[in-house]
Amino acid sequence: MKTKFTFKIFDTSLNFFNIEIMDLGTTIKTIRKQRGQTQNEFASSCGITQTYLSQIENNSKEPNLSILKQIGIELDIPLPILFFLSLNEDDIDPKKREAFTLINPAVKSLVNEFFRV
Repeated sequence: MKTKFTFKIFDTSLNFFNIEIMDLGTTIKTIRKQRGQTQNEFASSCGITQTYLSQIENNSKEPNLSILKQIGIELDIPLPILFFLSLNEDDIDPKKREAFTLINPAVKSLVNEFFRV
């Protein structure tokens, strides 16, 4: 069962909005593995325990924003890119799914090439 992560992020007018990500943990795990890092190595570089990283990667723990920032730094991928890579069709408003389905492969390909994902 996937956990839905909800992050409150402030925009420039100080109003907040929610970003809901269904599969952030799996995205982190996939990129970490593609880069050849073990959970122990990556957790240590992020300043967290291997157990905590495992829980994040299995979507059973919801990391705070500071941990996510550190994960993004260690992966050398900005958080918005991690969020985008973890999106799936269920995360998109039904009215916008057709457009998402059309552009998603091209955007992910570009992101993958640029960020070595």
